[in-house]
Amino acid sequence: MLATTLLSLLVASSVFAAPSSKHAGCDISKAKISFPLGQTLLETPTAKPSYIAVAIGTQNYTCSASGTYTNVGAVAELFDASCIYGTPFYSTTASTAYTLWKIAPPILPAQAIITLLQGLKSPLVLGQHFYVTNPLTGIGINPKWDFTSQGTTKGNTNAYVVAAKVQGMAAPTGTRDIDWVQLKSIQGSLATQVYRVDTKGGQPPASCTPGTPDIAVKYASMYWLFGSSI
Repeated sequence: MLATTLLSLLVASSVFAAPSSKHAGCDISKAKISFPLGQTLLETPTAKPSYIAVAIGTQNYTCSASGTYTNVGAVAELFDASCIYGTPFYSTTASTAYTLWKIAPPILPAQAIITLLQGLKSPLVLGQHFYVTNPLTGIGINPKWDFTSQGTTKGNTNAYVVAAKVQGMAAPTGTRDIDWVQLKSIQGSLATQVYRVDTKGGQPPASCTPGTPDIAVKYASMYWLFGSSI
């Protein structure tokens, strides 16, 4: 019953969904990222927060010769969450987004999910998250957050960050959710530090048959970006 109701709302929201380049711009200079009590793996950020984003997308995997899935990147849309920080809604944003994203039919874009979460208001798009070849070594891939085509940073060629993992920890919510991760910038001016927290979904099946097609597993999370110089 709940899934049917949510799906009906999703379809309705897609009628009104029109991606916006507006950036809410609420002050988050005093916002504090939260980690599980007692954890020692993720370090406290050393800079002030610049962006808080909710991400909706997929973690992408290929089946290895050993019969297990290997991560080969991710693709996600990033939406401004700065104006919900400090509200009761913030703590459930990633979870609610993931619940809706899981049941959404393929024809509905991620913007429709955020539109519904924001009460049928235009989603405040910050940019995109995806993986690129390491720009320093040309070997391997690294995550990138790209804000060059949206909002107040549109047209700014420095409004991106390519980062490398510093530390990670298992999601405190269980094995179905991808790890929480701390990263540092290796290129770009969008941030010096990036944290992926409040993760939902994204984990692949435990095993696979070598040669099977690649898979994309839906996920949602919050990304905190610190130390922007743009």
